Amino acid sequence: MNILWLTNSLVTMATPLSSIRVRNALHTAYSMERLAAQRGAPAHLRCDNGPEMTAHTLRDWCELSGTGTAFIEPGSPWQNPYVESFHSRVRDELLDVEEFSCLAEARVVIGDWQEDYNHRRPHSSLGMRAPAVFAADWTAREPTPIAA
Repeated sequence: MNILWLTNSLVTMATPLSSIRVRNALHTAYSMERLAAQRGAPAHLRCDNGPEMTAHTLRDWCELSGTGTAFIEPGSPWQNPYVESFHSRVRDELLDVEEFSCLAEARVVIGDWQEDYNHRRPHSSLGMRAPAVFAADWTAREPTPIAA
């Protein structure tokens, strides 16, 4: 709770650029809290050393939730191959082939790609199922949270 209160007070006092970073950090902490409420807090959280405000917020959230951290060293993509594979797909299939004329168009095209990627496209690492189908199957088999 202290993290959210502190971050909220920073939002009102921040300059526009740092305000954006604080809001992103607040959103990240809120998202983690929501996921932990639905599925239980993870035993460990693997992340890179992203933007400073977000990294500090995640570190604090891990401390408060009893979650261990496993940081990825900068310049070490082999420590997180799933994310690197995903980033490669985003670049190859979306960003390198689309030219957005405005932010609204980018949001629509990226949203469509995301919908296809998560709900229709089979993934070999998930037994040729889409991530949404895999998650629904897993939830049906494992109704208890990931970490107690």
